[in-house]
Amino acid sequence: MKYTKNQARVRRRHRIRKKISGNAVRPRLVVFRSNAYIYAQLIDDDNGHTLASSSSLNLSKDGGVNGFTRDSAMQVGKDLANKAKEKDIRQVVFDRGGYIYHGKIKALADGAREGGLQF
Repeated sequence: MKYTKNQARVRRRHRIRKKISGNAVRPRLVVFRSNAYIYAQLIDDDNGHTLASSSSLNLSKDGGVNGFTRDSAMQVGKDLANKAKEKDIRQVVFDRGGYIYHGKIKALADGAREGGLQF
């Protein structure tokens, strides 16, 4: 059976999610990419709550970033790290969402690390 690119990513995502879980002390940093924007959230899986979120869509509305580039992904990571610091979150579990750890996903992770989050 041949899978489309997105179906294969969803299968990888489910395989990863079986092993990764976040809690209030160490939430899960989830990444989602669309064709136009990149989104990141900190999720407490025990309670099912989103603790903080950031996206290139919100940052572009504020005039911070333009387009969907590695620089915008890095800014999303830094913004999310700043929001996490406000809530005293220092450590996270990184969930790449089935995407390859390369390019924009890696840039987001590097931006979060620069902002002070530990994976």
